[in-house]
Amino acid sequence: MTESSLSSRPKKHRLGRALRNILLVLLVLVLLAAGILYAMFHRELNTLRSLEQVGDAHLFTMDYTGDYALDDFLETGASSDAELVSYLTRQLLKGIPMNFDLPDLGCSTYSAQLEDGTPIFGRNFDMYDSPALLVTTRPENGYASISMVNLAYIGYSSEKLPTSLKNSIMTLAAPYVPLDGVNEKGLCVGVLLIDTEPTHQQTDKVDITTTSAIRMLLDKAATVEEAVALLEQYDMHASANSCYHFHIADAQGGSVVVEYVDHVMNVVESKAATNFLLTPGDYDFGAGQDRYATLMDTLHETGGVLADSSAAMALLQSVSQQPQEGKRSSTQWSCVYDQSRATVDIVMNMDYDTVYSFSLN
Repeated sequence: MTESSLSSRPKKHRLGRALRNILLVLLVLVLLAAGILYAMFHRELNTLRSLEQVGDAHLFTMDYTGDYALDDFLETGASSDAELVSYLTRQLLKGIPMNFDLPDLGCSTYSAQLEDGTPIFGRNFDMYDSPALLVTTRPENGYASISMVNLAYIGYSSEKLPTSLKNSIMTLAAPYVPLDGVNEKGLCVGVLLIDTEPTHQQTDKVDITTTSAIRMLLDKAATVEEAVALLEQYDMHASANSCYHFHIADAQGGSVVVEYVDHVMNVVESKAATNFLLTPGDYDFGAGQDRYATLMDTLHETGGVLADSSAAMALLQSVSQQPQEGKRSSTQWSCVYDQSRATVDIVMNMDYDTVYSFSLN
């Protein structure tokens, strides 16, 4: 054996040991980075993993375990959908861009009680191609709630559903786009379109948008009075450059419609709402008078008392909007909220023979 061949062995040994050390350092760095990412995003990942489709319906459920930072949002607010999207992209989606589209929507709501005294809130959501998400939120500094989200507003459709971890990222924005819901105190909120001038209040108050206002009410209000007081603290800016009113009802029987006329907030006591203003002087402006009449006539005839949850859902069926030629909008979901137990019965796409039931607890 030559001298050169003897001296090459230590060199190869040293190179191999150095390579192992480098690989070990790289492995430690990868594990450290993974640990940091998990610490930063484990709540978001757990939220996305909780997403489930309900049978074959275009209905999903999700338990939101992440921090959606509502208190931070309410300090600065948003005066437009673009500003809200900017906040969501930065705070919840970690820089991933999103689209937000809130097109015209119909809808009907009513407040009543069952024969056993249970306060209920009924809601039809009328639009087109609207897969839905029932999201549960349990904020540390607020009330727990369940609320319905139209997934079409954040980029989904019947052909594009959040059925995998990869394509479900946008559902992290769900807490800020509810359309109706109930919280643990029994407060219910539903939003409905009205065909009038878009609301854009301009004072020195913090700005808020339509759907983020619903999130605020579900998180922070236990009664109608508290809800109205909260809305009075903000400048309302209607999403999608449209105009809306809110039907708000509590477990004590309070029921009001909050709407904005000439950018002024009005509170009207009413047990029902559809798609026209209820403020005196503007009563017959808009659409949905036939549905409103059906709701109010029924509630008047029954003294505001319905036999049971089946009768409550049947009332929604009576004002549901069927698909019609030349009309894209129809009833996408019907919800009956039990305000005492914070539960909801849901019917999707007017299949009133199939009722899905969910509970906050």
